[in-house]
Amino acid sequence: MRVPNVEDSSGVSRADFAELRTEFSRFMMLYQFGISELMTKVNILKDEFTHINQYSPIEHVTSRVKSPDSILRKAQRLNIPLTIDDISKNIFDIAGVRITCSFISDTYRIAEMLTSQTDLRVIEREDYIADPKPNGYKSLHLIVEVPVFMSDRVRHVPIELQIRTIAMDFWASLEHKIYYKYNREVPVELLDELTEAAAAAHRLDVKMERLNDEFAKIKALPHPDDEILEQDLPAQFLEALHLQRRAL
Repeated sequence: MRVPNVEDSSGVSRADFAELRTEFSRFMMLYQFGISELMTKVNILKDEFTHINQYSPIEHVTSRVKSPDSILRKAQRLNIPLTIDDISKNIFDIAGVRITCSFISDTYRIAEMLTSQTDLRVIEREDYIADPKPNGYKSLHLIVEVPVFMSDRVRHVPIELQIRTIAMDFWASLEHKIYYKYNREVPVELLDELTEAAAAAHRLDVKMERLNDEFAKIKALPHPDDEILEQDLPAQFLEALHLQRRAL
C-alpha cells in the first residue's frame, strides 16, 4: 500500500521535508569537514613547535559550527534569501576556529604560517589588534577557504579564523557575557569599564611580550648544560647523522 504524501502545517510534504533535511545536513557537514581540515593543520603546527622547539605559540584551540537557528537569524538580519546557495555565498562565519596565543607576536606568526600554505585562500582579513573596535575588542580575524575532498568533488569551505592572546580572549569572553545578560543594551558606565579593562589587557599583553623577549635574550646566552643531549640517542645513529651532514 502506498503511503500518502501528507503535508504538515508549513505546506511541505513529508517526502519533500525528508529530502530538504538531507540536503541541509550535507550542507552543514561540509562546514564540519572544513573545520576538521583546518584543525589538522593547526594541530600539526602545535605539535611541531612542541616537539622541535619545546615551545608552542598556540595555547588553546576551539571550534564551532553555527546552529540552524543562528544561521536563520543572521540571514534574516542581513536580508539574505533562505536558500542554501544564497546562505553559502553570503555568510562566511558558519564555521569558526579560534586560536589563543600567549603573545601578540604569536598571533601574527600563526596567521602567517597558516595563510602561507598553498591550499588555503584568504578571502577577508580584519586586524582588530592593530585597529581595535571602539569598545576595545581586539583579535585578528581571517576568513579562509579550506579544500574539502568529497567522494565526487572538491568543495572550498569558508571558515572564520580568530587568533588572539589569552588576555584578549578573556576580555572578549567577559564582554560577550555582559552583552548577552543585558540583551545588548549595556549601561554606559559598564561600557566605560569594559573599555578601560580592554586597555588594561593590552598593557598586560605588551608587558608580557617584553618580559618574554628579555627571557629569550638570557636563554640565548651560552650555558654549560647546552652540550648535554636532552634525549639519549645511540652513538652509531649520531655518527651516521654526523657523516650525512658532512656529506651535504
